[in-house]
Amino acid sequence: MRCMRYEPLGKRRKTLCLERWRALRAKPTVGSLEERRGKNWRAYYQLWPLFLRFSSSSVATSPGLLEESVKMAVATKSYKQIPDLLQSKEESCKAKNPFSFLSAFTLGYRTQVVDEMLQSFIPLKPHSRLKNTYHYLLTYTLQSSEPFPLALATIQRTLRSGCTPFPQAHLLLSSAWIDHRSHSRSVPSILLDMKSIGYRPDSGTCNFIITSLCAVNQLEEAVEVIQGMVKTACIPDVESYCTVIAAFSALRKTDKAVTLLKEMVGKLNISPRQGTLVKLAASLRANKEIWRAAEMIEFLEQKGFHIGFECYELVVEGCLECKEFILAGKMAMLMTDRGYIPYIKVRQKVVEGLAEVGEWRLACAVRHKFAELNS
Repeated sequence: MRCMRYEPLGKRRKTLCLERWRALRAKPTVGSLEERRGKNWRAYYQLWPLFLRFSSSSVATSPGLLEESVKMAVATKSYKQIPDLLQSKEESCKAKNPFSFLSAFTLGYRTQVVDEMLQSFIPLKPHSRLKNTYHYLLTYTLQSSEPFPLALATIQRTLRSGCTPFPQAHLLLSSAWIDHRSHSRSVPSILLDMKSIGYRPDSGTCNFIITSLCAVNQLEEAVEVIQGMVKTACIPDVESYCTVIAAFSALRKTDKAVTLLKEMVGKLNISPRQGTLVKLAASLRANKEIWRAAEMIEFLEQKGFHIGFECYELVVEGCLECKEFILAGKMAMLMTDRGYIPYIKVRQKVVEGLAEVGEWRLACAVRHKFAELNS
């Protein structure tokens, strides 16, 4: 007697579910569009529990089926299941974004769906599960015809979850931002649009915009964002200013960099990062604007802000390069007052330079200071 082979129960259920789902999609229907939609969604509701159970293993193996599984999750408001669907499907998503179907919705309904998704993701742990979901959702919103304010809300939730947006997000965001601004949209109006969907602009979101603009050398626009933040009651922080100052310094655009530094220190009393000061001092030295560098040091000293050794050293060396020996001596004295002592070769050049221009008294005072710190 020939032995009969039985398929495992789970496999038969999965096959039946898949066949029934495909048959429903292929079956021609009659009636109004609303009736057909109603029948389709009722069928989706019935099949969804079984479909979701097996989608992570076999159903969502192609971009089309993966998109359908995400679509059903949205239809049934099973948003918390979406991260599991997308967590291991990176290859499937490369051909087509699984959130592309959202374009068929009206703007109002699309906004509602995305907001519900973002809110449902908040309690999910670990947050690393959400990385792919935020990736595809942010890509979709930034490339849509109306990227704002949904894209900014998505960025905000991504950052608050501890996830880092994918690198290409900077390019997509800066492109969408410049395009929006070209239509005479002001920075405050774009940021305040977030309130219309229940979100508020914060420094993290604005700083991501600033970083994105600086990444494509849109520095003037980044300054506009800083100024726009104040008008939306979102006060710029050290990250906001230092990102732009560092970008201006890298391009040796010292006028803008110094202006922003004075604004953050003088008006907002924000202490600049030492790394940013070093970059600005190096830029001023490279431009031979050594007097301006010395003025920057004195300005920060008067305001009571800390200046590190490297920044002082750069300015003193710049003074020596420009043959400004008296200024070098004064900067060296300020340096020693803070407990710093220049490198030995720099010390020698300062004393020798002062002697060369006949400033014996200052040379002796500087030499005495160096000796005190060495002892």
